[in-house]
Amino acid sequence: MPETVFEALQQSASAAPDNAFIHVPRGTSYAPAGLEWTYREVLEKASALAGLFAKAGYGPGHRVALLLENRPEHLVFLFALNAVGASVVPVNPDYRHAELTYQMTHCRAVLAIALDRHVERLRAVAAETDGCFAVVDAGQVVSGLPPAPYPAEVRSLDRATEAAVFYTSGTTGRPKGCLATNDYWLSAGEWFLRLSAAGGLFSVEPGRDRLFNPMPLFHVHAGVVAIMPMLLTQGCLIRPEFFSAKRWWIEVVESGATIVHYIGVVPQALLALEQSATERAHSVRFGFGAGMEPAVHAQFEERFGFPHLEVWGMTEVGRWMANDMQPRPVGRRAIGRALAPLEARVVDEEGRPMPPNTEGELVVRLAGDDPRRGFFAGYLDDEAATERGWGGGWWHSGDVVRQDETGMIYFVDRKKNMIRRSGENVAATEVETVLSKHPAIEHVAIMAAPDERTGEEIFACIFAKPGRTPGPELARDIFGFCNEQLAYYKAPGWILFLDAMPLTATQKVSKAQIFAAGEDPTHVAGAIDCRPLKKRS
Repeated sequence: MPETVFEALQQSASAAPDNAFIHVPRGTSYAPAGLEWTYREVLEKASALAGLFAKAGYGPGHRVALLLENRPEHLVFLFALNAVGASVVPVNPDYRHAELTYQMTHCRAVLAIALDRHVERLRAVAAETDGCFAVVDAGQVVSGLPPAPYPAEVRSLDRATEAAVFYTSGTTGRPKGCLATNDYWLSAGEWFLRLSAAGGLFSVEPGRDRLFNPMPLFHVHAGVVAIMPMLLTQGCLIRPEFFSAKRWWIEVVESGATIVHYIGVVPQALLALEQSATERAHSVRFGFGAGMEPAVHAQFEERFGFPHLEVWGMTEVGRWMANDMQPRPVGRRAIGRALAPLEARVVDEEGRPMPPNTEGELVVRLAGDDPRRGFFAGYLDDEAATERGWGGGWWHSGDVVRQDETGMIYFVDRKKNMIRRSGENVAATEVETVLSKHPAIEHVAIMAAPDERTGEEIFACIFAKPGRTPGPELARDIFGFCNEQLAYYKAPGWILFLDAMPLTATQKVSKAQIFAAGEDPTHVAGAIDCRPLKKRS
């Protein structure tokens, strides 16, 4: 068994050198005719880069940020850095200057590899932080790398070696850095194979499957979960430039995809398309993802001709549950049963197990002496938050679920103060922290509002300071203030000015008192639609 991600690449390249590993559909901005690299080609590219990194002194103890969007070069650099023992830090290209500054300083990256269009803004961050990291254009790496600023650690590379830091939105403000070891990566791929061997619809055919995932590589579901099962089975990873509902079936059909992996808003976008012959000309055996609206689940399967397997997972866990055993509850947010050695339990606020069909928090762990094996290694520089998450020896998901008598678990809601917009987790606290600094805002409350296109949208309730006139003009100013500091998808899609804000005895905003239970805030008189302003820059 491989000890590192790079060793897994070496083994697959040895077993099936001519198998396709990375496929890019035609029509991308950087490869209009498309491209496909074999395992041999990817290994050669990664090995050459690894030699350059080693010569420049990079290795264990160094973190290197990657701002390469969804291009196949991201994977090549990932393998190369893993080969020398350095850890990668994938960066969201939509981050603004303040967000980049936080991530780069928090992770203590010594180097950033970026596409040419991102180089200057990263250099601006580096200059502002006294040059704490170097920035290199990905296309110029072969011309030379700056030497590592300090010697790499002298240690063997194994499953315990840190391989990446993934940033996930925290519920108390700034995103947290999740430390991921080689064991985390390899366990994710091995978990896919374990599910495949369990006899359900979740399966992989070694050397034959082609997995299509258009989601961002800086997230675990695309950056780990989609990569590793293909890597371990000599399959092919299909990487579009971005998600496009209009091009989805063209790309799926032409790429020969046999498995599709997506988030909940994708099925809804596909169902909104006009019917065409292309949507049934595919070779897809199954699709999987989280968050499909229950009302459209059966319709999706009937129209497109393959089962959708609802799953549950999170960055910290690295494994997932899947509703893939027949007969499957369809359209009820069933997320499956825990497959050994993963254990799941539904508990109350004190951590006590709840009886069947009673709502509680989902907690998980691995059976045996090491309940954290394969999970993330902890939050970077936040041991207290890590241990809180592991309260009582179980990882607390923050998700409210219920479990029936058969062990099937049904997702109910999120316990955390989090908004899920087009697959991006947005912490309400992070947005509130930024908006509270606006000179016109006395109190602000951020919450989720339903949205037919994105699943959920950021809804801002605002109590203005005396002398400031609420209305569309102030709403635009507030939106722009937020949009300058946070990624575009975090800015409020709706703004509602309130005459008064309900407060607790400690003068905190009481969100539960703003709207009646079940009320759609977007239908409240005075709600200002800012969604047309939300554009990726």
